[in-house]
Amino acid sequence: MDFSGSSCTLSPSEQQKLIHKLEIFKIQGTDKHGCHVLCITGKLFPARLVGAEALKKYLTEEEFPRLGETPFSVVYLNAGVKARENFPGILAVRSVYEAIPVNVKDHLKAVYYVHPGLLARLFLATFGRFLFGRGLYSKLKYVNRLGFLWNHVCRKEVEIPEYVYEHDEELEHPRPGIEYALESDHPRSAVDSPVSMYSLRCIA
Repeated sequence: MDFSGSSCTLSPSEQQKLIHKLEIFKIQGTDKHGCHVLCITGKLFPARLVGAEALKKYLTEEEFPRLGETPFSVVYLNAGVKARENFPGILAVRSVYEAIPVNVKDHLKAVYYVHPGLLARLFLATFGRFLFGRGLYSKLKYVNRLGFLWNHVCRKEVEIPEYVYEHDEELEHPRPGIEYALESDHPRSAVDSPVSMYSLRCIA
């Protein structure tokens, strides 16, 4: 279900200003192939205040022109994301993706999904190709730990919030009372991940 826009009380222009103020999207640094990196901090997105239309307009007017005609990668920081609080809904995400100009899609080389949740991975493995097409789905790379991200992105050029490091540490050393499940990132596993590794994933 898509909850985007259900609690919006701001005007479209105010929503765009809020997105800009929160610095949810940052173009910073490069990946190991020399592509620009668009970093998206999921926790900062005010899903109760910003709708899909305002988000599409902001990206079209602010971020995509800055990327120009150059190849780029996306780093999506999933730590701290909760449904209805800072996640706009899967249908809203699909709507935003469909509105991206063809030339921008063509220049997108990879999407690094950092700290993916188990349910999100299962959902994307089942419906990802249908919702976003094989083009985008084939570019999706699950990154279980920040240490693995630095294999693809220049560490000194990308600013990661402190709470993301703390979340990474919690996954590395789980606290008592939280249930974890072992999941495989092998391409032939149930979640059909492009990355080959094993990790513990919190499902609490």
